[in-house]
Amino acid sequence: MAISLDRLAGFHHKAIQIRTDRMEVIAGNLANANTPGYKARDIDFQSAMKSAKYAQKHSLDRTHERHFPGSMQTNSELQYRIPAQPDTGDGNTVEVQTERNQFLDNGMRYQAGLQFLDGKFKGMKKAIGGGQGG
Repeated sequence: MAISLDRLAGFHHKAIQIRTDRMEVIAGNLANANTPGYKARDIDFQSAMKSAKYAQKHSLDRTHERHFPGSMQTNSELQYRIPAQPDTGDGNTVEVQTERNQFLDNGMRYQAGLQFLDGKFKGMKKAIGGGQGG
């Protein structure tokens, strides 16, 4: 029986990728907290995961080497953040405390995802090794 790493960790790997992208977006928001006119952005994690799940189920297989590889992913997950505070006059929508909280929350979820994947791989390694070693 063949071992499929995509079946083992593919979906969780995608979650880690989305969390990484989200960290970059939030870090960009924090870096531009004092830039006039900058609009804070964020990745809708739930929407991105739904898109990843759909793409995983509906991936297009190439039946001939001259066919173009297909992909059905969109960038609709990257959105502007709606500010909770009124505009201060410079048009910047970054709320530093909100961004920090989102960054920390995303970081903890990223770590949890890595630990989950680590456990999956350790379990696979143990199964391959016949339960010996660790």
